[in-house]
Order: sequence, then structure tokens, then C-alpha cells
Amino acid sequence: MHPGSMTDTRQESLAELLGGRSGALDASLPPAVFVLGWLLGGHSIGAGALAAVLCGVVIGAYRLARGGKPRAVVVSLTLVVIAAYVALRTGRAEDFFLLRILLNVGSALAWAASIVLRWPLLGVVVGLVTGQKFKWRQDPDLMRAYRHASWLWVGQYLLRVVVFGGLWLAGQVVALAVAQVALSWPLQVVCVVASWWVIRRSLPADHPGLRHPRVPGESAPVENPAAATGSAPEKPERVD
Repeated sequence: MHPGSMTDTRQESLAELLGGRSGALDASLPPAVFVLGWLLGGHSIGAGALAAVLCGVVIGAYRLARGGKPRAVVVSLTLVVIAAYVALRTGRAEDFFLLRILLNVGSALAWAASIVLRWPLLGVVVGLVTGQKFKWRQDPDLMRAYRHASWLWVGQYLLRVVVFGGLWLAGQVVALAVAQVALSWPLQVVCVVASWWVIRRSLPADHPGLRHPRVPGESAPVENPAAATGSAPEKPERVD
């Protein structure tokens, strides 16, 4: 489709609709701090766990001070605490990343299932944020576009599973931290850009855009009625 047909979403990027950079940074900083504490503490899992939890607390406090949602802060901190607890219980530093691997497996399965069930999660997220809710499901073009683009997110999670899983099996703690950072925000940027491109390519040139699903039986939104009918606007009668 032509770039001009998406002017209604030009100022609201797909990255912002899907949570932006903050979520990816929150996911990568505690693991990096865990490994740093583990190294500085002479391979002490306790030192790494404490550093990671403190990092999670600081991030959470910062998010709350910036007006973040308390539920999201609690969930993020809980994941850090669970990851630290698992590593402490097993005595293996690489097990701090085990929860991340399992979460990516679950995410890949959830996104793939949503596509098969014709409820692509990309459409669900964008529809709720843009106020369209589930109206896009009545538009065959949008349904197809969201299903195509959602496969990229399945691939993103599978890539993390393969990389993290291989490093976890090899016990490469430092490499896991590096991979966590590299495959968080940078990979999400690539996935967002690719998703946006796929959506634009999947929609026909005359589609009115993400905010205006074409529902059968409804007329498409028209900004200039006169232009739509091909007639010139009527001039007001002159009264002498």
C-alpha cells in the first residue's frame, strides 16, 4: 500500500504500540547485573542474586516515579526474584536464565496458536491500543496482514530459545548475559520494523489504514465528501 494511506498512524509507531524500549531494557538489565555481581563476588550466586533483585527494585521504583503501572512493575520484579531463587536453589548461575528461556517458549507457542486460531496477537495488541478493539477481525485485509506479521514475533521468540538454550546447556553464564542484551531491544527493533513493513505490504493500496477497518456493510471514512463524489463544493448563494 502507499505510504500516504497510513497518515493516521504516522505519529504512533508500532514500537510504541507494543510497549517500546522500556520493557526490553527492564528484561535485560537485571540479568546483566546478576552476572556482574556473580563475577565481582567470585562466582557467588548469592552476590549475583542480590545485585539482580536490587536492580529490579531500583528499576521498579523509577518506573513508578515516572507514572508506570504498578501491576507491570510487580510482575517484572517478581520474575527477577523467581529467577534469582531458582539459581540459588540449583547452585548453577546459568539457571538464572532458565525462566527467561521458558517464558520465550511459552510466548512462541502463544503467538503461533493465536495465528492458527485467527486471533493474531499483533492485531489484538494494536487493536486495543488504537481503540479499535476487535473490529479489525471483520476486515479480511487486516486479518491477513496481522497474521503475516505475527509470524515474525514467533520467529523472534524461537531465536531466543535456540540461542539462550544452547548457551544454557553449555553453562556459558557471561555469554547468556550478552545474548540477553543483544536479543532484547535490538532484536525487538528489527522485529517491529519488519512487522510494520509486512503490514504495509500486505494491505491493498486503497486500504484506509489500521484505525479504519473495512467492515462489510459499512462505508469507508471519507475526509472530503465532495472529493469522493467528484463534484465541486457548492458555493453559497449571494444575497444582495
